[in-house]
Amino acid sequence: MSQRTKIKALLESEQTNIEVTVKGWVRTFRNNQFIALNDGSTNSNIQIVVDFENTDPSILKRLTTGAAISVVGELVASLGKGQKVEVKAKTIEILGDSDPEKYPLQPKKHSLEFLREIAHLRFRTNTFGAIFRVRNSLAFAVHTFFQERGFVYLHTPIITASDAEGAGETFHVTNLNMANPPRIENGEVDFKQDFFGRATNLTVSGQLEGELGAMALSDIYTFGPTFRAENSNTTRHLAEFWMIEPEMAFYDLEDNMNLAEELLKYLIAYVLKHNAEDIEFLTQRLAEEEKQKPQQERSDMSLTEKLQFCLDNDFQRLTYTEAIDILIESTPNKKKKFQYPVEGWGTDLQSEHERYLVEKHFKKPVILTDYPKAIKAFYMRQNEPDANGHETVRAMDILFPGIGEMVGGSQREERLEKLEQRMDEMGIPKDELWWYLDTRRFGACPHAGFGLGFERMVQFVTGMGNIRDVIPFPRFPKNAEF
Repeated sequence: MSQRTKIKALLESEQTNIEVTVKGWVRTFRNNQFIALNDGSTNSNIQIVVDFENTDPSILKRLTTGAAISVVGELVASLGKGQKVEVKAKTIEILGDSDPEKYPLQPKKHSLEFLREIAHLRFRTNTFGAIFRVRNSLAFAVHTFFQERGFVYLHTPIITASDAEGAGETFHVTNLNMANPPRIENGEVDFKQDFFGRATNLTVSGQLEGELGAMALSDIYTFGPTFRAENSNTTRHLAEFWMIEPEMAFYDLEDNMNLAEELLKYLIAYVLKHNAEDIEFLTQRLAEEEKQKPQQERSDMSLTEKLQFCLDNDFQRLTYTEAIDILIESTPNKKKKFQYPVEGWGTDLQSEHERYLVEKHFKKPVILTDYPKAIKAFYMRQNEPDANGHETVRAMDILFPGIGEMVGGSQREERLEKLEQRMDEMGIPKDELWWYLDTRRFGACPHAGFGLGFERMVQFVTGMGNIRDVIPFPRFPKNAEF
């Protein structure tokens, strides 16, 4: 096979009048002379100029939208508008035909709903090309950030017997015959005969296992798929998604907040630098979409401005108690505009409340800390009760415009007796988590960590309204296509 050059590299090339080989998919072919060719390295197409008088007519007929071709020709300065260089074709080879009567991606505007139905082909559109190049850069930047700081990348299990959140919404993993599983005397399934000898599920979080690593390696991070069997058909939920979960020994809540803010800013800055063309395209796409909305629902800032704004501002830090006071006094709460009214201390904040704080009140990302103990997980470090007797934990959530919660984390409870007492209160079996409690028995230390939902981060950076559009193959209730 001849060595091909990617279209992005050709478009940035300072050299001309050189022979090149370029391969890609035909976007359009007009006047029997000009091919717009794309290979996914950039949204920009390269123009291939065809000498149609000296080209086999049977080849010309097969130059249809979606066809894969290989072109050998000369890279020359372009005379036409819109491109610096073009390729004068010497030979054109059809690698794969595309029947124009059947190919669903014709050169016109397609709705995102339609493209979700053909998710196996949607990568070929400009919108999804840009999204998945940005997703790729964000993933690389996550690793770069942690590796530069001496963190160890730890692979936590995908199959586990624990449910980290205690939420119970898990996918079960079994190799028993589901039509006729073995049963014990009381009729329940006998999981002792299952592959692992016990009931297991897909992981909802790598946090608990991550803590084990941090108790020896100091600073670790996981970055892998997680699964929730939540029957939720919203624009913010997926059944399979990716989580970034660092755990750090010798960190308190303040250290935890600092690291999370630093990570989010690093990721945004990385993409603005390395994916400027894609972000510019997505900014234009969002601006067009905003025009369809009523005036009061439109964003004050463009996508690029919103990203830059997050870099230029320190995140606002306040306690849950302070946030509740703001929300109770807020106009939408007084006018009963919130779907879930804020009654008082202890209210579990909904997305609408989080977004009010970020988008209307502070107009910048917000870090909320010290949530009520009753609405948070068992492993969060307990504070001393405040003057009003409120019991809180050292939790932190980072809230972003348009998204709501982006990061959830806490300082972990390192005191064995406090942790065991909390597990008893919440009905979490201590015998099943004996290994987790061992880290509090042997050399316990203050430590903290957080989880960043990767798709939510991609959603924020790309400006996409639906989380199903920022993962290659979305998994949600009643859908596991492709």
